[in-house]
Amino acid sequence: MDWLNGKVRIERGIVEQHIDDVKTNGSRKALSVASELLERVKLWKHASQFTADEDWIFASPLKLGRLPYSYTGFWRELQRAADVAGIGHLGTHAFRHTYRSWLDAVGTPIAAQQKLMRHSDIRTTMNIYGDVVTNEMAVASSKVAELALKPA
Repeated sequence: MDWLNGKVRIERGIVEQHIDDVKTNGSRKALSVASELLERVKLWKHASQFTADEDWIFASPLKLGRLPYSYTGFWRELQRAADVAGIGHLGTHAFRHTYRSWLDAVGTPIAAQQKLMRHSDIRTTMNIYGDVVTNEMAVASSKVAELALKPA
């Protein structure tokens, strides 16, 4: 984390608690972090017992800070919260789809969405994460109907 400039750079990946390199060079590029989010991450980091710069942001006390919280542990807690909220099954990938939809909803150009989501191919952004916010679809459909039904 670059706390002063409000940036995050992903330097390593982890799958099933195995540390490895990131998938693509594009993944390494720094991303700006909204100041509100940066403040929340700072609070989390300062409350942690693992506060050194080289420590994981979400270091696991069970792993004595050498590894982040496990995906399965995170998923279990996420599912518990979703059940309490009455949402039912919620996979972590839903966050990526939601993020893409919100980027679209605020008018973010597709090329910027691709970069923010770290997709090497824009088709991934458009085809796999291509859902748009339902309300926007209704508004667009209504506008087309208005044009089509407009008296000549």
